[in-house]
Amino acid sequence: MGFFDRFRSRADEAPLPGLEALLEARGVPPMPGLEALVPAFEAHRKAEEREAWADAVQEVHRQGLPLPEPWIDAQDHLLPELVPTWQAEREGRWSRGFIDGLSQRIRVGDVVMPAAWLRLWDQPVDDVLDLALDHLRRRSEGAFLRLPSGIYRGPWRDGADAARLLLPEIWHGLFKDQHPFIAIPTAGTLLAAPQILLPKLMDEVGRVIQATGQAGGTVLQLAVLERIGDKLVTARLQDPHPMSAPQKELKHLDLLEALRTQEKDLDPALGRPAPVLMLKTGQGKPLTMATWAAGAPVLLPETDLIGFAGQDGAPLGIFWRQSLPRMHEIRGEGVAIWGPRRVRYEGFPSPEQLARLEQFATAEQMQTIQSQPGVRPAAPKAAAPAGAPFSAQGAAPLPRHLQGAGLGVQDKD
Repeated sequence: MGFFDRFRSRADEAPLPGLEALLEARGVPPMPGLEALVPAFEAHRKAEEREAWADAVQEVHRQGLPLPEPWIDAQDHLLPELVPTWQAEREGRWSRGFIDGLSQRIRVGDVVMPAAWLRLWDQPVDDVLDLALDHLRRRSEGAFLRLPSGIYRGPWRDGADAARLLLPEIWHGLFKDQHPFIAIPTAGTLLAAPQILLPKLMDEVGRVIQATGQAGGTVLQLAVLERIGDKLVTARLQDPHPMSAPQKELKHLDLLEALRTQEKDLDPALGRPAPVLMLKTGQGKPLTMATWAAGAPVLLPETDLIGFAGQDGAPLGIFWRQSLPRMHEIRGEGVAIWGPRRVRYEGFPSPEQLARLEQFATAEQMQTIQSQPGVRPAAPKAAAPAGAPFSAQGAAPLPRHLQGAGLGVQDKD
């Protein structure tokens, strides 16, 4: 044995930090399940590895989560799931982007896996995700069911139907010679249709939304997806496509749900979250509108329109949000928050400054819009339990062609 080999051997024999001392230094009390994980800790023969392992326990404790089972037991309970990206950001567990607006996560039984569990198991995330996908694949036997409308629905009904979008082999070949569209309005629903049946697909999305609302459930993503080549994207239906307006309404409802939840986490000291609703032009185009009222700082989301109101609530008119930079004296500051972007404004525009903006509706027309039924706050049934406090609003959740009354209101202009 050479000189340097002997030196390295003595270094390896240096006392390693014990788990109890490491956790005490981090202020972590004894946690249920820790004893079962001690062999995984002791398997690390380098001090820095043990430090990182103790850091992972501290992170789990900080998040108020339980410790996992040992890997040999936990690996049998893995399943993937899809959630809106804003939800993944808000909850802070391990996640990875899937497509625009959707992220994939891993569930271990009833718990969404935090990143710290990977360190406690000493497992690469790709291996854990592959195993979760394998488990879902083994549960995915059976063919899609053809509904009377002609569209197809996943047959599993086990709460993980939407997650099967992560398994392309299940849905990729459904309509080989036709442009396919897919919808996942809830975690337990996977719908598919060729382009010619897109209106029927949206009808079914509407029925699922209504049933989910009546049952007190939650929606996943309402906007319809499409397969372009080998990739999934949110369907980009542009005018004059006959389904462009319904798709925009569904996208707006997804935004309203994110804003509604986001308001719960905003610091009240920053100002008032601008109430948001949906309305339609005379041509049936759905638009989102935030209301900026005088008297306090406002937190504005990125909507199509902004309605201004005086301190007494008197309407001052509705303007296109993209023309806000014309009021160069009033500058907003971005709010540090997960999900949809918000900008904080402290001042309130003068009449001269409002006159520079591109007008959508006059003060009188704004008063008419606000007085119409459906504009006043009423949470979409599929979005929130009755009585839940929030100001991000939509009107009726479905237009006529989606099995319900129109979304928002009809502007006379």
